[in-house]
Order: sequence, then C-alpha cells, then structure tokens
Amino acid sequence: MTNDKPWWKFGHVWLLIAGPAAVIVAGAATVVLAVSSPDPLVAEDYYRRGVEINKTLAARDKANLPAVQGRNHAATPTSAN
Repeated sequence: MTNDKPWWKFGHVWLLIAGPAAVIVAGAATVVLAVSSPDPLVAEDYYRRGVEINKTLAARDKANLPAVQGRNHAATPTSAN
C-alpha cells in the first residue's frame, strides 16, 4: 500500500515547513525595519550627555560628603569604657 502522491501533496509536510519559513520571513522583516529607520538613541549624542550628567552628580555628592560623614558619625554609638 504505497502512496503515489508527491511529497508536496501531504499537509503535515507544509506544517513542518511553515515554522522555519515564518522565522525567516520575520527575520527579514526585522532586518528591513532595522536598516530603514535608525534608532534615535544611537543617532543623537546621548552617551556624551550621560557622562556629563554623571560628572555633575558625582561633584554634587562629593560636595555633600562632609555633611554625610557628620550625620553618620552622630548616629554611631560610642563604646562605654
């Protein structure tokens, strides 16, 4: 009892082919979208701005350091001798 039908006439074959084919189509669509519209975060100079903001925040934290040390020192218990 042999089937004389060609392979493309069986539905389960197309079911097996559909998964990888959908992945290939989705990957191609992703590549087209990535190439056609650049990411605005990469296009502008956000990294340099971020570095400057971090320097500003670090300077502000350094300026507050004596107050933070004094507050922490006042909160530490003294040992009774």
